[in-house]
Amino acid sequence: MIDTKYAPYAALVLRVLTGVLFIIHGLTKVFVFTPAGTAGYFQSLGLPGFLGYVAIALELVGGVALILGVYSRIFAVIFGVHLLGAALFGHAQNGFSFAAPNGGGWEYPVMWAVVMFALALLGDGAKALRPTTRI
Repeated sequence: MIDTKYAPYAALVLRVLTGVLFIIHGLTKVFVFTPAGTAGYFQSLGLPGFLGYVAIALELVGGVALILGVYSRIFAVIFGVHLLGAALFGHAQNGFSFAAPNGGGWEYPVMWAVVMFALALLGDGAKALRPTTRI
């Protein structure tokens, strides 16, 4: 028989880790690349520039929501789609390996997308401020 008593803590660890990483990525877009630079990068990929601002807001707000355990499953699904978009538009042309030159390949963002979808399936886990049971 599988012991699942620690599964809620596994979801907590994934929530907090990915939330912190998304906040770091969002802050990097604000303070290093700048919002205008991020919008310009999105435009260089053939996407509307405003999506750069949406990505920043999503990474900051969604990152906090994951850490706190508020709408975690919803944000995890949104982040999974967000990461698949990053893999497709920002990394696919560089091949598979994330060690590839010019920004890395699609391997790493797809792995994180799968992690986010797994978190959506796991649920909020322990210490969530607003635990949910369904998407």
